[in-house]
Amino acid sequence: MTGTLLILAVLMGSAMQRLTGLGFALVAAPFLVLLIGPVNGVILVNICGAVTSASVLVRVFRHVQWRKYAVLAPSALIGIIPGAVIVHYVPGAWLELSVGALVILSLTIGLTLRSPRRRNGLPPLVLAGSVSGLMNTTAGVGGPALSVYAIMTRWEQIPFAATMQPYFLTIGITSVTAKLLAQPSSMPQLPPWIWVSMAGAIVLGLFAGEALAKRMPAKSARRLMVLLAYIGSIAAAARGIWELLGL
Repeated sequence: MTGTLLILAVLMGSAMQRLTGLGFALVAAPFLVLLIGPVNGVILVNICGAVTSASVLVRVFRHVQWRKYAVLAPSALIGIIPGAVIVHYVPGAWLELSVGALVILSLTIGLTLRSPRRRNGLPPLVLAGSVSGLMNTTAGVGGPALSVYAIMTRWEQIPFAATMQPYFLTIGITSVTAKLLAQPSSMPQLPPWIWVSMAGAIVLGLFAGEALAKRMPAKSARRLMVLLAYIGSIAAAARGIWELLGL
């Protein structure tokens, strides 16, 4: 049963990744963490998310804004490196609760503020990348921080979704490497058939997402992205509360 649920979570996550640009971790992470634990679950999210992003990148390469990627990717290291250390000293429950609450607040502020000026510039982009890297390493969800940035800067959905693919590929590989170096035992020990089935689920999910992307307007995809960001953040905060209460 656990293997089947893992495969279904990966299938849904890959479909949302193709459709919104960052849906894999937001959809799959809560289920994977619940099924195999916070340490193994997060690293599995990082692995499958990186594979999914690499696959999507082939389809959306021409829409990638490489200048923004060139800032986001190294900025993520600001959060990834300390994040790999923090998980050893700070209880995961407090991290998930804090990160989830902070992103919920940031998303709400970004949606309610109606300023005619775009909040562009290097500092916000660096901040978004570093917070995303920290969240990706500690909680497996690096997307919400970038959703906030996309809202605040009015980043158009198609280039945003495309640029997220090389970014998530990069931080996924970096996060897995950092955590395996810090804690080699964190690699999930799953039967070979589950790994093969998850690979197939990624491919199937990408085809499903591709079909949906052709029928869904960019504005609707952006709304879905924001909804997924809220769901992912609420799930992270709720998971932290659940663990703190010992339930």
